[in-house]
Amino acid sequence: MDAVRLIATSRRALAGGADMPEMMAEVWQAQALAQAIGSRLAVSGPPELRGEALGLTELAGRGCGALDPPVLDPGDLRAAQLTELDDARQALLCLGGLLGEVGMALVGMASAATDETTYWQCMEAIDAADESRDRVLEMLRKLAAREEVLPGRTEDSPSGV
Repeated sequence: MDAVRLIATSRRALAGGADMPEMMAEVWQAQALAQAIGSRLAVSGPPELRGEALGLTELAGRGCGALDPPVLDPGDLRAAQLTELDDARQALLCLGGLLGEVGMALVGMASAATDETTYWQCMEAIDAADESRDRVLEMLRKLAAREEVLPGRTEDSPSGV
């Protein structure tokens, strides 16, 4: 499935989360998806994005590691459904929005936490989501700089790379 569609699915699921365990699962799913997108860009994205993409992969992995992994059926893992990353710029724009929403959801969960373990998990995941979003914004900046240097090149490529 295309990255943009998976991100949209994650955003809807995060917005519709009803309780703390469901929200934690959706935050974990979003971080895992960011990790998968970063990995894809690190391997096959534009050369100037590969370092930042690798950093995104590591940071999003840290975000997943801060939270208890949800119990999911293998087919429910959105990151595993990533098959296409057709438009890197659009995917990064959407991913930046998702990571911002993840951060806000985590702040709410940390505020409502009834135990110290959940609170600190949320705090670590907030940090990882914020740093991941910074990497996404840096990749968008690099793509914009690339388009200034090579005008028209991305128009010829369906992937925008």
